[in-house]
Amino acid sequence: MYEIIFYDTADGKCPVQDFLDSLEPKFLAKTLRTIDLLETNGPLLREPYSKPLENGIFELRTKHGSDINRVFYFFIIGQKIILTNGIIKKTAKTPKSAIDLAKKYKTDYEWRHRNEQL
Repeated sequence: MYEIIFYDTADGKCPVQDFLDSLEPKFLAKTLRTIDLLETNGPLLREPYSKPLENGIFELRTKHGSDINRVFYFFIIGQKIILTNGIIKKTAKTPKSAIDLAKKYKTDYEWRHRNEQL
């Protein structure tokens, strides 16, 4: 079992929680079930639920009707998964801006927690 951690910015904001809070109840329930799959399976979770993107960033996919959301995440030592941010998308390609934001959050997390991972 992996530990799911929600990334917090230095000023205490939690982008992934804000995203989850914005979802309608049925979409939220499906997304939380997908997060449970990630918690159970970790890096063994594959498409259609999870897909590697770049620089250690992955996307967790949940479909509801014609909408698909993406929650971005990365792994750290100690069987921990950091969820960073999320989007609802209607196009086939994940926007580069969303991936870049996840990479920025990953870099920030690693910088602020660098001594914990040693």
